[in-house]
Amino acid sequence: MRVNGVHYRTIWMEDSTIHMINQPLLPHRFEIIEVNNLEALKDAINNMTIRGAGAIGAAGAYGIAQSALKSSDEDLFECIEMAANELRNTRPTAQNLFTAIDMMLDEVRGEEYPRKARMKSVEAAKRYAEMDALACKRIGEYGATLLKDGVRISTHCNAGWLAFVDWGTALSPIYYAAKEEGKRVFVYVDETRPRCQGSRLTAWELKHEDIPHTIIVDNVAGALMWQGEIDIVIVGADRIAKNGDIANKIGTYSSAVVAKENGIPFYVAAPVSTIDPNCPSGKSIPIEERDESETLYMFGNDEGGNISRIKISPDGCSALNIAFDITPAEYISGIITERGIFPASERGLAKILKEID
Repeated sequence: MRVNGVHYRTIWMEDSTIHMINQPLLPHRFEIIEVNNLEALKDAINNMTIRGAGAIGAAGAYGIAQSALKSSDEDLFECIEMAANELRNTRPTAQNLFTAIDMMLDEVRGEEYPRKARMKSVEAAKRYAEMDALACKRIGEYGATLLKDGVRISTHCNAGWLAFVDWGTALSPIYYAAKEEGKRVFVYVDETRPRCQGSRLTAWELKHEDIPHTIIVDNVAGALMWQGEIDIVIVGADRIAKNGDIANKIGTYSSAVVAKENGIPFYVAAPVSTIDPNCPSGKSIPIEERDESETLYMFGNDEGGNISRIKISPDGCSALNIAFDITPAEYISGIITERGIFPASERGLAKILKEID
């Protein structure tokens, strides 16, 4: 995607330095930061400097490659395993992180020579990033077939290029339909409390791509569906269970239930790397609970143009900050992947994974 006419990816690596967009500063400030060690990378993932299922996966792959490059021959394999274990403990819900780490370990385990292991780890990390970007582009191509000229789309959270290496998932069909096919589209952007990734990030992306949109508070989506103002809902996913249940940003379940009640198709866009074939259902997906301060405070630009944090709740109150919810497969019209659009069911997932014809 482009920022002020310049193409960027969300995350990339040059030599042994990982570069990423500093997402908490958006939409008010665009900044690229450099990450030079494992501890800094873990902090970046935990504090959501880098966030989104695919981008976290790429961060995990680059983190293992970086650890390999910075280790000695004597402790290389130990450092790789340590990096993998520590990265696994950063964000528990997004499957792409675990998919990327497992792929990286498969590349280097059993390699006898440290020099070859380093080379393989760097090549594998770059390959994972390229796979992520290409998968998202193909999701756009398949998903665009669902969008008619003049379509009105509802989104939730940010599943655009900032959440992946490039293109994104839920926004990729929108970009492809508008930019490649010339269709007229309009997007209703859920703000997505508490971190407001919709109003901060999705709207920022759509603005830079000249896609018509408007920001709505989360509870407006249901009213617009009832009024017949929304034609389709497309969201991303952080993990897809074997039976077709999905985990996504908190509030996704509510949107899916209201969409079904109003006869509006509800699609999930995600690459194959988001599928967890070892997870039987949504009940088995670990759900991250984040710090209550995200709910008790808001942050943004003050009147002087400075990024500030303000308290919006009474002193002494606590908050429950559940980061994700589960949307059962019965509410999902289909799953848009780089391999096509499939039913949200165990048989549909098996077809995606090409386990059956």
